[in-house]
Amino acid sequence: MSNISAGKRALQWFDYRLPIFTFIHHSTVGYPTPKNLNYWWNFGSLAGIILVVQIVTGIVLAMHYTPHVDHAFDSVEAIMRDVNYGWLLRYIHANGASAFFAVVFIHIFRGLYFGSYKSPREVLWWLGLIILLIMMATAFMGYVLPWGQMSFWGATVITNLFSAIPLVGESITTWLWGGFAVGNATLNRFFSLHFLLPFVLVGVVFLHLWSLHKFGSNNPTGIDTRGPKDTVPFHPYYTIKDLFGVGVFLIIFSVFIFYAPNYLGHPDNYIKANPLVTPAHIVPEWYFLPFYAILRAVPDILFVDAKLAGVIAMFASILLLFALPWLDSSPVRSARFRPWYKQFFWLLVLDVVVLGVAGAKPPEGLWLVLGRLATAYYFIHFLILLPLLGRIEPTKPLPRSIGDPVLNSSPPRESETGS
Repeated sequence: MSNISAGKRALQWFDYRLPIFTFIHHSTVGYPTPKNLNYWWNFGSLAGIILVVQIVTGIVLAMHYTPHVDHAFDSVEAIMRDVNYGWLLRYIHANGASAFFAVVFIHIFRGLYFGSYKSPREVLWWLGLIILLIMMATAFMGYVLPWGQMSFWGATVITNLFSAIPLVGESITTWLWGGFAVGNATLNRFFSLHFLLPFVLVGVVFLHLWSLHKFGSNNPTGIDTRGPKDTVPFHPYYTIKDLFGVGVFLIIFSVFIFYAPNYLGHPDNYIKANPLVTPAHIVPEWYFLPFYAILRAVPDILFVDAKLAGVIAMFASILLLFALPWLDSSPVRSARFRPWYKQFFWLLVLDVVVLGVAGAKPPEGLWLVLGRLATAYYFIHFLILLPLLGRIEPTKPLPRSIGDPVLNSSPPRESETGS
């Protein structure tokens, strides 16, 4: 008993000088959380768990990987065949990237549905988009490292897009390559950045959580919490809920790892890179396909050629999301009380799926037409429909508190501002 008391005093002494335990307790135990969160809110914590798994497996894989064009492909084969459980580490890491994007995409669409980007959570939304951009850069560079056919030609095609930028494009491309073509310098740069960026990502995730805790989590009603009666401690209520979500995720993830580990990969990437043989159809990983479809869908516009116009459209498709808190002018957050917005939201989801399918197909015939129509609707949704809906959409009455939909303890009110 005395040892326990001594240990407690030591922790108190340390925490008084560096309150790390107080911070952890406040963030993971005593953090007041809206009591009506559903399972769509599991994906934020699940993304954090996957990030940790990716960093751990990536560090171990880096111990055995050789970032040289003559040895990279063989070193990956050696990891698969000669390193103890190397096949498992690589399959977890490769499929973990797909799982990371799937979870983050669901997390983003949940935010779109329930209006989590509205005031006062604009910076929280921005940080989430920055996380997505860092993830995309990290994943692209990681896809190059196996140095298979699709790795090499994917890197060649994507990096060459920067050459379309007027004045500085050629210099940027040469800097990315480390020379005048994709080669050993490119592989070394990508390996270095692929190793570094996940730790930058951890820092941005910390800022994301800090911003989240400033104003608290949004909730399915989109109504701000009004005191202790609307909240419960994060532990044990949501830790148990998150653990259940982790269990379901691990079951699905294990199916891919042990039964279909190469399902999401491209067969050409199991052939060593050959600069003299171009694959019949160059495609990126599935999580880049919607953006790839936008890139290829834009034709020549006036004095702007299709290559530059496609690059502008691709980057604009992400950057316009930073303006979303102001593009959506409705004072109501949640789509539960916005019947018109709800229908357009699901149309947007379908549109992104169509873009993903079109991005996997050759840019010709029907698929090119569908890609262009889906690209046009994507920008129309955010730039025209959202501002218009906020002004003309009739919304349903909002309850007075988040407990009303369950308890029916008070009459509804007509509207609430987004602040």
